[in-house]
Formats: sequence, structure tokens, C-alpha cells
Amino acid sequence: MPDLPPLAISLGDPAGVGPELIALAWAARGEHALPPFLVTGGAGVLAQAASSRGIALPLVHIDRVQDAAAAFPDALPVLADAGDGVFTPGQPTEAGARLALASLARAAQLALSGEVAALVTAPVAKAQLAAIGFTHPGQTEFLAHACGVEEEDAVMMLAGPSLRTVPLTIHIPLAQVSAAVTQDLILRRCRVIAAALRRDFGIAHPHLALAGLNPHAGEKGRMGDEEERVIAPAIAALQAEGINATGPHPADTLFAPHKRGSYDVAVAMYHDQALAPLKTLDFDNGVNMTLGLPIIRTSPDHGTAFDIAGKGLARPDSLLAAIHMARQAAVFRAAAA
Repeated sequence: MPDLPPLAISLGDPAGVGPELIALAWAARGEHALPPFLVTGGAGVLAQAASSRGIALPLVHIDRVQDAAAAFPDALPVLADAGDGVFTPGQPTEAGARLALASLARAAQLALSGEVAALVTAPVAKAQLAAIGFTHPGQTEFLAHACGVEEEDAVMMLAGPSLRTVPLTIHIPLAQVSAAVTQDLILRRCRVIAAALRRDFGIAHPHLALAGLNPHAGEKGRMGDEEERVIAPAIAALQAEGINATGPHPADTLFAPHKRGSYDVAVAMYHDQALAPLKTLDFDNGVNMTLGLPIIRTSPDHGTAFDIAGKGLARPDSLLAAIHMARQAAVFRAAAA
């Protein structure tokens, strides 16, 4: 294992489950062999969250990232410059959104400077961020902008023990998907996916299996022509570039057990086509990873869960998986470099 800097974890919305999950993750650091990580701000929030879960959480304020690894075995290192405050679980506020944004911005800065090996983002509340003037749809787009990457080239991959999948289109109405699925979008996203699987997962020749949009992948045009008109030509173009892309595959069989072992990632045409199988198979261990960035960014595949925050119900499985995936990607990048 290369000698890497620590990871940075952003606090997330202080009224959500993020702080308590971070506390739970640190408490399980030995059991799960976690790499050292630090949190950007929110020491008081973390202490409050740990108390709500009955966790003894020693905290250490650090001024330098280099001090995190030495402190990590005995205390959770926190960079104090992102701010703090007292917040009520389940009751999001604009002040909480400001703290979440400050923590995210600081963690992104550390990742971009190379001071940390990777960034893990806890969940934020998009509505609260919008209320304080946050103009991006979410953290992914914020990080793409911070990295100087076009939003179309910042690709959301959902990954778990059983499946990796990418939704080609994401948060748009189903009625708009057909028009949004273009050859250019398929080519751009799949180039990013193939490069990321080589760089961050060590897969020398990744196999991308593209789903069809229509039932039975269009049934040769009888159930829709997007497969023959858009998807198949894009796959042919990818193959001409040396990318192992296949399809369009009928989506109703692409995620069957005997199919999943035949490819490295399933590229779905819309949000639920990708997320429904992932959450069915790996609900507690799913990770959201942003491909195409110069930094490594992972996140637990769930939201702020305000309804259960502070009630002792939230599970850290997805955050633990996100930490491990971020570390693994950092190891592959370091080895390649």
C-alpha cells in the first residue's frame, strides 16, 4: 500500500445523518480497517451527534492536514476553519447550509491541492443550499465547476458489491429522456467511464454494457427506434475507438445474476433504470462516485434522512463503503503515477 495522505470528509448538513455517520465510522475504524481521515469543520456538531448515538468521540483540532494521520488512531481530526454551531437533528436551517457549504468547499480545496488523497462528501440538503444562493443542482456540479470540468463530463456512477451502474441522464422527467439521449452524450459519458475504470479501478480493458431505452431494446424498431437510430451507432463509434462497449441490451435482463458477471459497468439510459437495480441489490452498501474529475470523490448513496436524524436509526454502511472506495481509487491512481 502506498503511503498516501489522509482522506477528507465533508460534514454534510448538520441537521442530517451525516455527522452521526461520520462519528460511527470513526468508532468502527479498527473493525473496518479504515484509512485515516479528517473532517472539515463542525467539531461541535460531531460531538453532539456522537452523544446522540452513545459514542465516546474524542476530537482533536488540527491546523495542518499532515497532523491527521498521527492523531487518527486516538481521536477524530477536525479542521476548525470551516465553522461550527449548534443544530437540531431533523430541522435544517440556512445556517446549517452555510456550514455544509463551507465544509464542502474546504474539503474540495484540500483535494485539489493534493493535501488529501480523496474527498468523501456527506449528504446535503439541496433546498437549503438554494436558499443561501447556491446555484448548482448538487455537490457533483459544484465539484465539477471547482475542478474546471464541464458538467457533462462529471459522470455519476453508483457502485456496490454486486453492480456498477451509470445513469446516462439523471434528474430529468421521464418524458424528456428520449430527446436527451443523444449519440454525443453517450460518447462523452462512455469515454469518461472507460477512462475512470482503468484509472480508479485498475480494470485494463473495461466492458461497458449499454441498456436499451425501450422494452426489449426496441424489438428492431417495433417498440421504439432510439436503439437503432441513436444507441447502436454510438456503440459502434465507441468500439471503433477501442472501447469495449456492447448493446443495446434489453434492460429487463441486463441486471440478472448471470448477466452481471459479464460486464464491468451497466450504462442505463435514465435515472431509475440504473438506481432501481442498484438499490435492490446493494441498498445499504451503495456508493455514489463522480467519474471524470481530477480529484477522487465518493459519497454514500443516500440523502440527509432528516426524518431519522438523531434517532439512532441511521446505519453507516454506505459511508464506510464510500471511504473504502475512495481509498482504493487513491491507491490505483498513486500506483499508476
